[in-house]
Amino acid sequence: MAKPILIVASLADESALAAVKEGFAERLGDNPDFEIIEDPKITGGFIAIIDGKVYDASFSSRLFDLSSKITQEVSGDASSTFATVGAFLKQRVETTEAPASVYDYGEVTSYADDIVHIKGLTGCHYGELLDFDGGAIGLTLDLSMTGVGAALLTGTVSTASVVHPTGRVAEIAVGTELLGRVVDPLGTPLDGKALHAAKTRKVESPAPTIMQRASVNTPLETGILAIDSMIPIGRGQRELIIGDRQTGKTSIALQAIMNQRGKGVYCVYCAIGQKASTVSNLVHTLQVAGAMENTVVVAAMSSATAAMQYIAPYAACAVAEEFMYAGRDVLIVYDDLSKHAVAYRTMSLLLRRPSGREAYPGDVFYLHSRLLERAAHMSPELGGGSLTALPIVETMAGDISAYIPTNIISITDGQIYLEGEMFNAGQRPAVNVGLSVSRVGRSAQHKAMRAVSGSLRLDVAQYRDMAVFAQFGADIDNSTADMLKTGERLMELLRQPVDRLFPLSEQVAILLASTSGLFTKYARGEVREALARLLAYLRENAEYVLQSIDASGQLAEFDKADLQRHFQSFLLREKQN
Repeated sequence: MAKPILIVASLADESALAAVKEGFAERLGDNPDFEIIEDPKITGGFIAIIDGKVYDASFSSRLFDLSSKITQEVSGDASSTFATVGAFLKQRVETTEAPASVYDYGEVTSYADDIVHIKGLTGCHYGELLDFDGGAIGLTLDLSMTGVGAALLTGTVSTASVVHPTGRVAEIAVGTELLGRVVDPLGTPLDGKALHAAKTRKVESPAPTIMQRASVNTPLETGILAIDSMIPIGRGQRELIIGDRQTGKTSIALQAIMNQRGKGVYCVYCAIGQKASTVSNLVHTLQVAGAMENTVVVAAMSSATAAMQYIAPYAACAVAEEFMYAGRDVLIVYDDLSKHAVAYRTMSLLLRRPSGREAYPGDVFYLHSRLLERAAHMSPELGGGSLTALPIVETMAGDISAYIPTNIISITDGQIYLEGEMFNAGQRPAVNVGLSVSRVGRSAQHKAMRAVSGSLRLDVAQYRDMAVFAQFGADIDNSTADMLKTGERLMELLRQPVDRLFPLSEQVAILLASTSGLFTKYARGEVREALARLLAYLRENAEYVLQSIDASGQLAEFDKADLQRHFQSFLLREKQN
């Protein structure tokens, strides 16, 4: 323990020194053995440093208080200013026992791998921001009897640097001013433009309670036929996107963001541990699609500290929550939580916390549960806003039974599993319907989609099972051959380029045409071209039907009859050509 220090203006006044020592003995219940230092700069009074606390009762600090008081409170002519100064000085002179200002400070004892161990800071709180000499910012993550452990967010420090607590937790700028912008988890712009946000929000906040939530019953359309028809996503849902590296996980999330353009849904994309070039390409893609104007990108690059990657998803969620509590619908993408867990494991191991399965700390489940529980559909009394979360998790060799994937699967309301073999075979999006599920179900699906996609999931699963036997040249009956023929064409219809999004009406028309057997009249390689011609024909000749479906979300009997009539007209024109 460092020796207590007492700084006085003069050593000549022994009675004043004795009074100070006696006062501290009564206050602390112990007689501290001070190292006494003379410093005339403090003018009078004293400054005591004991166990990481600074007791400042110097005249210099009181004069600073005076200047602050004059700056903040005094206005008017010179006479009133002098009167105020005189009254303040008289009060200071007549006050024999002015209270001392008490504040904490700490000293860096070790620094390595962006983890700082600090002696002192006895009044520090968990999650509090720390200011280091030199401008570095740290986040308190470990409290002990002898000091604290912190992770650096920005900057570097050196041993013996002085640390001051800020008394506040991490915050980020929020509001519509962030739309179209790229910021880091502390709200610092990364796109080279100034940011003037009028409001901030704490990075960590409690999730809405059960009574504050409403049921998830409104679809959030992604524009992807395979997902909207078989694995519907509702506003306020948490749907996991999981799969191996390079299987199209981010592409699905970007398509979902791009499909919200013009639908009144704000989007937040959180990049965790990605290369700066990757984030730049992603932002460019959104700008070209016109989706960046209603999107906020919160990025903690791979070059950022582990602490910045750790708080990134919470900061992005705070940005999204501001919109949700204002009654807006929001879509947030966490890309990806595997890197987030690795960043937290890195900090925990460096802080010497006990490790568990796969070296992750014991609270790694709470790491993601407190984040994903913040997604909700709020009750009408609280504005009716919603926050839909699409977390992304990367697997190794398709192993969804690993520690982090199983944790997040148990937290979310379903998962979209992308299979590497399907992706490499050209089936994109490579959605494995057998391992994908939406626990919200058809309650988050338009009635029109429900009317045409009832058996789609079963048909795809049966086709994939039978295709395994057929590839070995096994003898099959006519009914099985017909099922394989229909399934092949259905899989072709479910193939969708990244830059092609289908509105509800076109998705309904595609599935209705498929169940009507329209595409069985084409060879497998001709299906996609026939689909493009069919959609062009419907947009030209049946636009009123498509608009009716998009407006109502339902497939009325007369609309269905009109579509089937147009299917026959299309086939007739195809034969003539």
